[in-house]
Amino acid sequence: MTTLPLLPRQFAAGGAAQRLLFVAVLLLLLKAAEALLIPIALAVVLTFVFAPLVRRLRAHGVPEVLGAGLVVASLLFGAVLVASTLVGPASRWWDRAPATLADLYDRLDHLRRSVPILAPPPAPPSVPGHHPAVNPTAPEAQVDPIKDRIASEGVALTRVVFGRLLSFGLSAAATVILLFFLLASEHWMIASSVAAIPRRRTRALVLGGVRAAEREIARFVGVLAIINVGVAIVTALAMWWLQLPNPVLWGAIAGALNFIPYLGPVMTFGLLGLAGIVTFDTASAMLAPPLAFIAIHAIESNFISPWFVGRRLVLSQISVFLSVMVLGWLWGIAGAVIAVPLLVGLRCLAKRNRDLRLWCAYLEGGHREPPSLRALLQPVRRAKRAARP
Repeated sequence: MTTLPLLPRQFAAGGAAQRLLFVAVLLLLLKAAEALLIPIALAVVLTFVFAPLVRRLRAHGVPEVLGAGLVVASLLFGAVLVASTLVGPASRWWDRAPATLADLYDRLDHLRRSVPILAPPPAPPSVPGHHPAVNPTAPEAQVDPIKDRIASEGVALTRVVFGRLLSFGLSAAATVILLFFLLASEHWMIASSVAAIPRRRTRALVLGGVRAAEREIARFVGVLAIINVGVAIVTALAMWWLQLPNPVLWGAIAGALNFIPYLGPVMTFGLLGLAGIVTFDTASAMLAPPLAFIAIHAIESNFISPWFVGRRLVLSQISVFLSVMVLGWLWGIAGAVIAVPLLVGLRCLAKRNRDLRLWCAYLEGGHREPPSLRALLQPVRRAKRAARP
């Protein structure tokens, strides 16, 4: 009988370890179910973005099924229009890919030979007048391991590209179909979920949280899309002025990758750097495209985005970076794209739940100056007096 009071204490001591184990198992399951969960997550985020538009059409007498069809058809039309515009420049770069990669390899190989650690092994010295017998089964004198590795990876890279394209097509089709069903039944699902809650106050909290999440996610994604379209246009004009081939393609790449915080601009910088290396001959011309994009991104991130987004949608930089890292590791580029919209929805949920309200302090950005640690350690009355302006 004396051991019974110890059971809750033992359970509480093992609670932290159990929660850590649960999180680890959950992350592994999310990673393993990537192909299934990516279309679902994308469709849910897009539903939060376009559900207000479907409701507006419904208020004007348009049925939800027809409104959802119009929204999905408009998205598909826009995607096909953009793809048809970019397919020409992309195919030209794809046709030039073997020659471009060979030129890039020659330039990097020339640079590699100047580094002692990366340089290929030297050829054996030849003796004058000595002609060794030719053995067809013997290997050549010396083999460059890095060059052989690059040659062997070429075939594997082509296989991976075609496999990724097939997987992308299936995921895109599943996302579009699921998005249509979610938009068409969004009102019914929310009404049924709220009706199943017994308490009236909880109903109001759930409904208000869902509507607030829809408004904030739709506003955030809409503002981000407008900003990224501007980044794409300015980048295309800058690449055209620098005479980089296919500036429209590079503008589209910059605008699309700019949806990924931090990592997207780094990827664009690297791609423009490679394009400059294989296109131009002088060092200044090679560095001009990536440096021009860095200047565009600096203006956008420091002046344009803070002014458009506003203080209401500002998130903590640490939470944004961690969410992009975690979801990017789990689901790749798709996870990195939806990381910030999911973070906005999580903040709306945390604001309306007492148990999660502490997380708002870590999710929200643009905080006021916090009180000093000395003031926090004072008694309650003195701390309140110190915290007053």
